[in-house]
Amino acid sequence: MARQYKKRKQQEESILDILMTLLSGLSRTALVIIAIIAVVLIAGFALLYWMFNSNSATMTTKEHIELSPTQIESIEAIGQWEFLSISDEELVDTVRHGFFGDDELVRIYSGTLRLGIDLADAEEGWIRTDGDTIRVVLPDIKLLDKNFLDEANARSFYESGKWTQADRKALANKARRKMAARCLTPANIASAEKNATAQFHQMLQGMGFPNVSIRFSERKSKLP
Repeated sequence: MARQYKKRKQQEESILDILMTLLSGLSRTALVIIAIIAVVLIAGFALLYWMFNSNSATMTTKEHIELSPTQIESIEAIGQWEFLSISDEELVDTVRHGFFGDDELVRIYSGTLRLGIDLADAEEGWIRTDGDTIRVVLPDIKLLDKNFLDEANARSFYESGKWTQADRKALANKARRKMAARCLTPANIASAEKNATAQFHQMLQGMGFPNVSIRFSERKSKLP
């Protein structure tokens, strides 16, 4: 065992002597070239390492998008946006009791109720970016036009006695209330909200924003 160790040590010393002999035989210029090559190789490996880690960091960074003030203004400029239209017809009557008999007025009214939102009612910051998502808080669905009754085309179904303009106005208001009660139901409001959500998704995705979150304001307005 000692003889093998001594032999291996002699071999290592021989290799070291050969290397020293080779190095001593190189000129100063050759040594400088070798040193430059070593520096270049080290710098190259360092650059590749930095590029690899930089790319990895970039890939894991969460994407951030921006919504410009001009884009927000163009959306707000829409103003009122209708999402559901409901046509209705109501037959209403009124009776006036008299000493010599009763007078009766029966008329048929029609109207179209438009449900939607008014972006003038939107809260501050109603549309904003959150990382890679556009978050939207829409104002409540409401009746966009309270003058939905078509009084000009109202028809008399039955009329007895004399009736004033005030009487006819009161009958028209009665028809308006009946239409509102019939059409402004939770089901119709939910349908309008569904249409609003779909159309805002489509609009914002068409503007280049793939991730969109939409909800309605928690401040509930009273519909007539």
